[in-house]
Amino acid sequence: MTQEDILKALGNVQEPDLGSDIVSLNMVKDVQINGNDVSFTIVLTTPACPMKDLMRNAAINAVRLLVNKEANVQVNFTANTNSKRTDPGQILPKVKNIIAVVSGKGGVGKSTVSANLALALAQGGAKVGLMDADIYGPSVPIMFGVRGERPKMMAGGEKGLIVPLERYGIKLMSIGLLVDEKNAVVWRGPMASSAIKQFVTDVFWDELDYLVIDMPPGTGDIHLTLMQTVPVTGVIVVTTPQDVALADAKKGIAMFGQAQIKVPIIGIVENMSYFTPAELPNNKYYIFGKEGGKKLAEEYDIPFLGQIPLVQSIREGGDKGMPIMMTDDEITKSAFSDFAGLAARSIAMRNASLEATRVIEVVA
Repeated sequence: MTQEDILKALGNVQEPDLGSDIVSLNMVKDVQINGNDVSFTIVLTTPACPMKDLMRNAAINAVRLLVNKEANVQVNFTANTNSKRTDPGQILPKVKNIIAVVSGKGGVGKSTVSANLALALAQGGAKVGLMDADIYGPSVPIMFGVRGERPKMMAGGEKGLIVPLERYGIKLMSIGLLVDEKNAVVWRGPMASSAIKQFVTDVFWDELDYLVIDMPPGTGDIHLTLMQTVPVTGVIVVTTPQDVALADAKKGIAMFGQAQIKVPIIGIVENMSYFTPAELPNNKYYIFGKEGGKKLAEEYDIPFLGQIPLVQSIREGGDKGMPIMMTDDEITKSAFSDFAGLAARSIAMRNASLEATRVIEVVA
């Protein structure tokens, strides 16, 4: 066996999302051959790649079928998260992907989805930050058990940089870490927008594969400020199955599809899809309707990223400062892990096939 033989065989292994083989995409590294032992590394486009096992089996089969049926094949994986940022890099220069999690209305569990998405991506091996952009109703301090903690400052920039807190392997920033939770944030739109701009420009996020931004509900000042400050890779829309939530989700989709904004929709995730009581884990009760989010995704030809059940442990975990991804509830964790895997896959496909998002011009 030679390295050329191995690479020729692996040229028959397709990367499922990018539409080409892993050799042409320069994803195969460090081919080692010792007798019948063969090892090589496949460089994934994201650590959270849900196609990892599929690619491993295809690579092993290719070597055994086309080179040596007696080969002992060891497939290793590493990841170099792809990015489509082409801006000068003065703002968030080391952040590869900026993902805004949005909803047309409040109460759909957007913060819960954002928190567990960030944790699931991190558990897949990615470097992740979570920015709570909901100025008037910040949830991160409670959900991550960091109430009362304050971020520190470090030298950098003109006035210094804020160092985000770290919890469960991800970086966190929220207005709730800077303001006493007993006090209401009574700010006009320009002040709230200014705070969001500071969270982007004056926080030391350092190197991240994904910065997940938990946006406030609706389609307003803060959304525009974010997109005028830094190029957003894409948007994940959170909805629940009922018609009221779907109608508002459509407004969110419409906002980001406007010609002067044009930020890609990574996908739609349906939260509170069905109720599953703890004592009857195999039962599903469709309290809010059935598959509304899936039908919405089909209507707009947008990727559907999955369904998150309505279970008591999700609420309890958020209230206790331990999101569901940090518990031993395997069924619910699996729903979030599958969602995060599909989201990472959709982001990688977006970066491979679409033009880079640009910072938008001022929208009147």
